[in-house]
Parts: sequence; C-alpha cells; structure tokens
Amino acid sequence: MSAALRTAVCAALPWVLGGSMLSAQFAAPSAVVRTTPAMPARGSVAWLEVEDDRSRNDQSPLTAVEGEAAGEPLHFEKVERGFVALVGIPLEGGDTLAVALRLSRQARADSTRVGLLVRHPSYPSERLKVPPRMVQYDSATRARVESEQARALEVSRRSHETPRLWAEPLTLPRDSRITSAYGGAREYNGQVTSRHMGTDFAGAVGTPVGAAARGVVALVADFYLAGRAVYLDHGAGLVTGYFHLSQADVAEGDTVAAGQRIGAVGRTGRVTGPHLHWIMRYGGISVDPMSLARLEKAGTVNSKQ
Repeated sequence: MSAALRTAVCAALPWVLGGSMLSAQFAAPSAVVRTTPAMPARGSVAWLEVEDDRSRNDQSPLTAVEGEAAGEPLHFEKVERGFVALVGIPLEGGDTLAVALRLSRQARADSTRVGLLVRHPSYPSERLKVPPRMVQYDSATRARVESEQARALEVSRRSHETPRLWAEPLTLPRDSRITSAYGGAREYNGQVTSRHMGTDFAGAVGTPVGAAARGVVALVADFYLAGRAVYLDHGAGLVTGYFHLSQADVAEGDTVAAGQRIGAVGRTGRVTGPHLHWIMRYGGISVDPMSLARLEKAGTVNSKQ
C-alpha cells in the first residue's frame, strides 16, 4: 500500500467526523470514511461508512470493502452511496480506534488503516453488599465459570459465520424500567471487582422476556453467574444474551422473530433479586445494548428483513 493512500484516507476522516465532506487530493486512490454517530462512545456500537471520494474522477468506483477493528472482522454491506458495517468499540482503550480496511476497485485492492475518534463516557458506580461466597470462588467454581465463559464466547465467534438476520429498530426485551445501566463499576463489599456489562430491566418472576431482534437460538444453558440463560445469534457478529431467567421457552436451533417470547424473568444464578440482565456482544466485544437500540440508521443502510 502506498503512503499516499494511507494519508488520503486518514486526512479525510476528521473532516467527515466533523460533518464536512472535505478530502485531500492525491494521485493514489482515496475514500471518505465516516461514523454514525460522529464520535461514538467506548463500549458502544456505531455504523462505519466507506464511500468513494466524489471529488475524484480519476479512480474506478469501489467494488468491495473489507475490514477489521479491535480484532473482530467487519461485515460491510453494499448500499446506495458505498459500503456500511457495524463496528463494536471496546469499553477500554484510548481516544481512537484503529480500523484496518481493504478497498477493492475492479482489479486493484489497496489496504489502509484509519483512526476513528471515540469518546469516553462517564459510567456510574454501584456499591453492593453481598455474601462473600458470591464474590469469592473456590477452584472448582472458578473452573466452572471459566468454562461457561468460553462456551459463551464461542457463540460470539461463530456469529461472524452467520448471515445478518436482524433489522432496525431493535425491540427492547422488557417493557419495564431500567434498574441498572451498562458500564458501571461494581463495588462488592468495598472492593471494585467488575463492571456491569449489560442492562438490567425490572420484572417479577415469570413475566415475559422477548427477543430483541430476529435470530437463531445459539445456546440455552444454566450458568453459575448468569443462571438460566438464552443466547441469540443475530448474524454478522451480533449476539444478545438474556440472563437469570426462571424458564427458557426456546431450544437451541430455533429461529425467533423480533419481540417473540423466549423466556421469563427469574432470579437464577448470582443475583440479589429477580430481574432481566440483557447483554450484547459484537464478536467478543461486550457493548451497551442500548447503544444499538438508540443508534440512528446510517443514511445509506438498507435493513435486512
């Protein structure tokens, strides 16, 4: 890849994020890169859009775009003005997210890297008093937890092999108040031991839980921490999980529609009371599920039905 191409793409990025379409002029191929929202938050998802630099009339049109960010492949779709993909942004990290892109034009393909500007939101802290057994594991329990985490991450890995099934907008799994948001530091018995990596919804035991979007039931299991859990593979890297259920009303391999009942609120696993804990992952990256629920459709995205 030429240095000119790398400079052309990176030079366009800050202007695009600021709302302008300004691109530098070079003899080598260039493209315009933008995100929706313009400066996404750590721990969220965003749309990444790549399109031809329309100020150039000396280069062939883009025919394909491939990419990777934070170790996860990006699934670009052809849309009216160019190509768009969902990108997961890890909670931890600096002020930029490095994205590797491969831009194809007829018989030519060029690779480049861009740095997406990201912001650091302020997440709340929670102080919880719990029995010591809930935060101190013996060796057998720790081995069980690690094994269950590996099973869940395998669902996330395989989701990159599933075609996109979901469509905007998402359907919230519960029509109830949110009792705990994503990202908060969890202080158990005076020690910060974790972050809250999902969204909690209020609910009495037995009240319904629905699928956030169309997907395939990838895993139904009884886990030490999550209790009775259902994982849905929505394709193109997107997975949601529904924890602490009193019952699961679906089986592995089922295809479910957005809003379809998949289980009921419970208090199984490591909990202090009944509620639904809803998680979302892009590949292995845990993100705020509400960030996709709130995310505006990119101007060029065609939803899958």
